[in-house]
Amino acid sequence: MVVRSIESGRDVLIEAPFFIDATPYGDLLELAGVEHVIGAESRAETGEPHAAEQADPRDQQAITVCFAMEHLPGEDHTVDKPLQYELWRDFHPPGWPGRLLSWTTMRPETNEPLTRSLFEADDDHPWWRFRRIMDRNNFVGDFARSDITVVNWPQNDYWFGPVVGVDEAEQARNIEAARQLSLSLLYWLQTEAPRPDGDVGYPGLKLRGDVVGGTADGLAPAPYIRESRRLKAEFTVLEQHIAHPLRPDGPELFTDSVGIGSYRIDLHPSTSGTLYRDMGCWPFQIPLGAMIPVRVENVLPGGKNLGTTHITNGAFRVHPVEWNVGESAGVLLAFCLERKTTPRQVREREGLLDEYQTLLRQQGIQLTWPSIIPL
Repeated sequence: MVVRSIESGRDVLIEAPFFIDATPYGDLLELAGVEHVIGAESRAETGEPHAAEQADPRDQQAITVCFAMEHLPGEDHTVDKPLQYELWRDFHPPGWPGRLLSWTTMRPETNEPLTRSLFEADDDHPWWRFRRIMDRNNFVGDFARSDITVVNWPQNDYWFGPVVGVDEAEQARNIEAARQLSLSLLYWLQTEAPRPDGDVGYPGLKLRGDVVGGTADGLAPAPYIRESRRLKAEFTVLEQHIAHPLRPDGPELFTDSVGIGSYRIDLHPSTSGTLYRDMGCWPFQIPLGAMIPVRVENVLPGGKNLGTTHITNGAFRVHPVEWNVGESAGVLLAFCLERKTTPRQVREREGLLDEYQTLLRQQGIQLTWPSIIPL
């Protein structure tokens, strides 16, 4: 496989018996010519009740450029006004309950308006606690001046252009717009956000760029990608396999399980203009068949790029499932090298599959749920 070095700009030939694609975009699937899907499949293709009427490769979930911040009352840490601030401050997305930069967003399960305040004193479920990563009350003395929270909120979800399967210029434009949206949200919070006391703005909110990688603008160095290229696999996980409303007696059980996951089918607004789709889902198994390409023998997925659909990706895209996929892929390829076999043969031959699954269990990877309760 030929790749280009970021440091030197030169092409580099990499040779190996197997490869794992653990990129956030599923880039290796494209580079290696592995059959894959981008965006949304049609209902005719998958039979899923919530699939689109027509396939659309540009229909992709929102990305988010996250940032970390703390709150130091009485201080002023207001950032420079972002270049696109007025655009994002005044933007009212179609179907949204108001301006995007607002305390009112949408409840994912119902798409009804949902209003939250910033801090605990004003709300039982404040944004500040939504993704708080450090509570200063857990530490003694003056160890920390403030909590730290990560802003990955509906207000900085960017669903206004795709970033997968598009040319470099379009991808760069959309990522920069997503960064501008996040900076604009921060600036709005610091300067114009309504406060319960009738004043506006929280200038004491301070970016903690050191927490997310020390970038020049203080934001995370890369966006969170919810939907990458997805493998065309021997087996594709459909809504019909895991959605609670479609399977009242439990999820599909997979004899070739290589791990487990548990998350609702949670799709953020997408570039097609579709808003949240959030559905109940059984705790599920990860089938090996969803990790085996339909043709290629030596490339495996290492994250959210396994054989799911636009719909079921909403449950499989979260980090614990991605990590499980990557770990199981690594164990599988080590097993294949030792036994001089291929991933496809491991799945097809009962004895090999039993040995591989035994190895997974020995590595601490759980293959079944002891009890199953729908989310």
